[in-house]
Amino acid sequence: MTTELFIGGGGQDYGDKQGLSLGYANRHGLIAGATGTGKTVTLQILAEGFSAAGVPVFLSDIKGDLSGLAKSGTPEHKLHGPFMERAGVIGFDDFTYDAFPVTFWDLFGDQGHPVRTTVSEMGPLLLSRLLELTEAQEGILNIAFRLADEEGLPLLDLKDLQSLLVWIGQNAKDLSLRYGNVSAASIGAIQRRLLVLENQGGTKLFGEPALELSDLMRTDASGRGMINILASDKLMSAPGLYATFLLWLLSELFEELPEVGDPEKPKLVFFFDEAHLLFDDAPKALVDKVEQVARLIRSKGVGVYFITQNPADVPEDILGQLGNRIQHALRAFTAKDRKELRLAAETYRENPRFDTEEAIREVGVGEAVTSMLQKKGVPGIVERTLIRPPSSQLGPITEAERANVMAASEMSGKYDTTLDRTSAFEILAKRAAKAAAEAEKAEEEAEQETRPALREFNAGRRYQGARVSRSTSKPARRTKSFGQAMTQMVVKELTGTTGRRMVRGILGGLFKGR
Repeated sequence: MTTELFIGGGGQDYGDKQGLSLGYANRHGLIAGATGTGKTVTLQILAEGFSAAGVPVFLSDIKGDLSGLAKSGTPEHKLHGPFMERAGVIGFDDFTYDAFPVTFWDLFGDQGHPVRTTVSEMGPLLLSRLLELTEAQEGILNIAFRLADEEGLPLLDLKDLQSLLVWIGQNAKDLSLRYGNVSAASIGAIQRRLLVLENQGGTKLFGEPALELSDLMRTDASGRGMINILASDKLMSAPGLYATFLLWLLSELFEELPEVGDPEKPKLVFFFDEAHLLFDDAPKALVDKVEQVARLIRSKGVGVYFITQNPADVPEDILGQLGNRIQHALRAFTAKDRKELRLAAETYRENPRFDTEEAIREVGVGEAVTSMLQKKGVPGIVERTLIRPPSSQLGPITEAERANVMAASEMSGKYDTTLDRTSAFEILAKRAAKAAAEAEKAEEEAEQETRPALREFNAGRRYQGARVSRSTSKPARRTKSFGQAMTQMVVKELTGTTGRRMVRGILGGLFKGR
C-alpha cells in the first residue's frame, strides 16, 4: 500500500527524494510561486498521486489546463524527452503515462455537470460576503433567514429571497417591534446587490437539485480516487462568487463529515486555487471563522491546500497551519517583494547546505523549495527539489473529449435538469392572494350590509327634527384593508412560532447532521 506521494527529488545540488506522507496529508499545505513557475503542474502531479492512492480530490481549473488529467500523456508530446530525462535524474524509475478518473463540474453547466446549492444552505454570513453588504444590510439579511427558518419558508433560489425581502419591507413596522429597525433603504440595497449577482450568473448557483457531498468523494472501479474539476475560467470573472462558493463547499464538508481523527490517508483533498481571493477585503470575523474551519477540518479527514502567488496572501494564523509546503520561485523586484521573500524564507526549517532565501529566488521553472511533514508531524528540512513530470496530458483536452468524459460519468443526468418545487416565492404569493381574496370578500359583505341603510337614507326616512341629515361621508366600513389583513397575519404568525428554528453551522450554513 502506498504511504507516500512522490513529489520530486535530487541530482546534483539537490536533496534526496521528496514525498508527501499520506498520514500527514490532512495537515494541509501550500503551493506558492510567481506566475509561470510551475504551480499548475505541481497541482496536477499531486492530484495524480492522491487519486492513485485512492483519495478523492476537488480542485478548480482556472486556465483550463487541468482537464488534461482525464487523458494519458504520450511519447509524442514535445516535452517527452525532457520528462524522461528528469525522471531519470530524480530516480522516478516507474514513471509511466496514464489517465485518471475525472468528473467535470461547472456552476454555469457549460463545461461540466451543474453544481448548485440553495440559498438556505449557504446561509446569511457567506451570502453577505458574496453580496458585499454593510453591517446594517447584513442585519436585515439575518432577519430574513431567521423568519424563513422559523416559519418554514424554504429559500431555494434567488427569487425566494427576493420575494421574502419584499414581504419584510411591506411589514417592516410590525417586524421592527421584534427584530429592531427594518430599514427600507437597506432592503433596497440588498435587492440591488442581488440584481448584480444575477448579472454575474449567480442564479445558476442557487437552486435544486443541490450538490450531494458524497458525489465528490467517490472512487472508480479500480479504487482510484475521483478527481473533481470545477471549470473556473468563466467563473473567475466574478471572483467573489468563486471564493464564496469554494468557502461554502469547505464549510459543508466541515459540518457534514464525522470526526475520524488521524486517518491513514485523507477522505478528501481540497485544493483552493487563487487563494488570495478568499481573503482580499474579507472582514476579520470571516477570516477568523475560516481559520477555525481550517484548524478543525483536519480531524474530519480533509486536507486543504492553498495555491497562491505569495505566501503573504494567506493570513498568518492560517499560514501557520499549512504543514506541507511547495514554494516555487518568487521574484523580488521591489523593496516590498524583498521583504516578503525574506519572510517566506524564514518560515522554513533551515538547511545548512544552502541559503533558503536565495534558493527561493533562483529556482527555475519546474523546480521548488519544499518542506514536508515527517514523523510526529515535525516539519522536514527545506530542500531544493526537481518536481516530477506528470503522467497525464500536460495541457487541456478538446471539447469533444470533455463531452465524452461527461457523457460517461455517473453524474450524467443527475443534476442536469433544474427542479422548481414549492418554496418561499410560491408560499408568499399564495398567502398574499388569500389575504387579498379575504379582504375583497369582507369588503363585499360590508357593502351588502350598508345598502339597506343607504336606501333608507336616500329615501329621506332618517330625520333630525325637520331636516334630513345628508352627510356626504360614506358609512364607516367594518372591514379590514389588505394591509391590515397582512399585518394581522404577520403578527399572528410571529407570535405563533413553535420553535421550528433550524440549526446553522460555523459559517451560517444549515447543519443537516448527516
